[in-house]
Amino acid sequence: MRIVGSSMLAALKRLSTNQPPTLVSNIRYLSSFGTMSLPERQPFSPDFFFRQLFDGESSTYSYLLADLKNGQAVIIDPVLEQAKRDAQLVKDLGFELKYAINTHMHADHITGSGWLRKLTGCQSVIAAASGAKADRHLNEGDRIDFGTHVIDALATPGHTNGCMTYVIKDQGCVFTGDTLLIRGCGRTDFQEGCPRNLYENVHSKIFTLPENFRIYPAHDYKGQMESSVWEEKRYNPRLTKDIEEFVKIMENLNLPYPKKIDASLPANRECGVYDIPKE
Repeated sequence: MRIVGSSMLAALKRLSTNQPPTLVSNIRYLSSFGTMSLPERQPFSPDFFFRQLFDGESSTYSYLLADLKNGQAVIIDPVLEQAKRDAQLVKDLGFELKYAINTHMHADHITGSGWLRKLTGCQSVIAAASGAKADRHLNEGDRIDFGTHVIDALATPGHTNGCMTYVIKDQGCVFTGDTLLIRGCGRTDFQEGCPRNLYENVHSKIFTLPENFRIYPAHDYKGQMESSVWEEKRYNPRLTKDIEEFVKIMENLNLPYPKKIDASLPANRECGVYDIPKE
């Protein structure tokens, strides 16, 4: 995506000598952008299956990923009310669900990992720092494999102590949970939240990834489905500020208390298992 070509800028500058002040200032504004280009993204490999799923009530994205060669699959951030849907999809596609993975202990919905464990025999996964029960607990640098594909776990606390970001380097994609949203970030006013930790982890661990990596968050409330490292480094209205201004923004959001937090947190500490519907 070419914003302003070099030849166009040269022509505009030549014209600017005898133009009104408004036009001259606009030319200088355009010149400041240079020849900024959206980096080309690598396509997913033919053996990598990707499906983005959505829960309308909580505006949660879940991600079903699989190796098409051997059928091993994982799902990231499943939602309790959608567990039967997800298990049926896994069955329809002939996959074996190996792991149900959480980016953190959610406050706005109950995880579906516990119910999927019963429905499919998969293992539940979450960060050790979350304090939640699971079959497998992750720490910084741990890896999750499904078939030939590998997920690298990055500890990115700040929204909660147990926030993890999951990177699949070979596919050029990163699953950021609530740590980094599209043009936003997770709140830091409860559940061990710390704006400085969030800011530092985003800048040191996510924004240092290749700029063409796709970003897939746990939520979006405006209908956007993905972003990129390149975009968020330039256009995220919070995380493009310096750290002191970011802290002020986060400390003055004045957001309402999450509606489902009193039910979600106790259930999610138990991997969602005690609130599984009977049918």
